[in-house]
Amino acid sequence: MKRIFLITIALMAFGVTNAQKTRFGIKGGLNITTYSGGDYWDANSLVGFQIGGFAEIKVIERLAIQPEVLFSMQGANLDTPFGDYDEKLNYINIPVLAKFYITKQFTVEGGPQLGFLVSAKAEGEDIKDDFKSMDTGFNFGAGYNFTDNVSVNLRYTVGLSNVLDYEVDDADEYFDSPKNSVLALTLGYKF
Repeated sequence: MKRIFLITIALMAFGVTNAQKTRFGIKGGLNITTYSGGDYWDANSLVGFQIGGFAEIKVIERLAIQPEVLFSMQGANLDTPFGDYDEKLNYINIPVLAKFYITKQFTVEGGPQLGFLVSAKAEGEDIKDDFKSMDTGFNFGAGYNFTDNVSVNLRYTVGLSNVLDYEVDDADEYFDSPKNSVLALTLGYKF
């Protein structure tokens, strides 16, 4: 995953030097998050938000590379034998997306994401040591441009790595480990 991320960054840098047009923007919106994975109690959705900035680098007329830096509230509401509680995880996420313009208004996108854990709390207690400091995922989504400056985006992030701080030894443990799952609805503004 790190290799793919580095290749994507290199392609993005190449795109910057050959870009027809680069625009910067800000975005923010609603997150609906949980954990996906087999045996992680009963993980229910938590509502949070994300906010950050992005650059849209046009490579060709209908294709752009869009790197972003986002603060994202994630986690899950857990229903365990010991009671219900929220695990609230805050990340700085760096997705790098390929964005394809189907029409001038409608776009689809996809690409990898690297996340850095900023904080983790459950019932007000710090539980950051129980979680890995880095997370990986893959994004796919769609957007609609109301004007040249204002857009709305719906994106799903599939977690690819175990978020808990323990090593996964085989495929069964990997599929049973908790991974971030994020559905985000955001409003963006390009300058």
